Amino acid sequence: MRISVLREGACLTAFEGQEECNALYRGAYQAGDVIRFEGEPGFYFIMADQCVPLSRVYLPKGVYTYPVPLEGDGLNAYPPYAFQGDRHALSMRPCRDWKGGNLALNPADRRGESEAYPHVTANVETRGESNFAARNVIDGLHTADGHGSWPYGSWGIGTREDAEILLEFGRPVRAESMVLYLRADFPHDAWWTEGKATLSDGTELSFPLEKKNGPQWVDLGNREITWIKLWGLKKADGDSPFPALRQWEVYGSEIG
Repeated sequence: MRISVLREGACLTAFEGQEECNALYRGAYQAGDVIRFEGEPGFYFIMADQCVPLSRVYLPKGVYTYPVPLEGDGLNAYPPYAFQGDRHALSMRPCRDWKGGNLALNPADRRGESEAYPHVTANVETRGESNFAARNVIDGLHTADGHGSWPYGSWGIGTREDAEILLEFGRPVRAESMVLYLRADFPHDAWWTEGKATLSDGTELSFPLEKKNGPQWVDLGNREITWIKLWGLKKADGDSPFPALRQWEVYGSEIG
């Protein structure tokens, strides 16, 4: 295993380990810096920063290139002091002791294309701001009674009526149920009264939603899938034009 810090394509420093790799990078990041995790294809626990929770990821090619989120508003979705200062803890180890749980959870997900799964993308993010990026819905946080920067990051849809969000697992999984947490900064926020989900096996589901600060469960029928798309989100009548999704969880098991 190897963790590297790159600047303008050149390697500033690299750390290696056989059974696992634990590193302390001494230096301040600059805009455009990249952290690169490398190993054999498979499942890993990685830590991109001491302020970002350990993440279980699947690397189909054994590589995860992680741009350090420093530019623009990129840090707003992360805890205070994340990627700041001149000491940064990084780690990577094979995942051999996972006992099951939320298949969607990935606090180390990043916007745009990714080599690591689970991964979330959407056809809209309000004003393109990290506060409202799709990746926020799998960061593991459920604080929903506000909006804006951490810990209130959410998927904002910019009033789009055709908003869609896609969760990719990067491999087949067996999905039993999913849980949606709507953002609940009422009365600033609106909410959805219903939604639809399309699964990679062609299944289409419709389900009700309600004005609620808490989990809303949807049965997925224990299906073998590689992705789920949410769409057909119908906003409740009311003055607020701002419904949003705070967290998306999927429960089931690995296959094989």
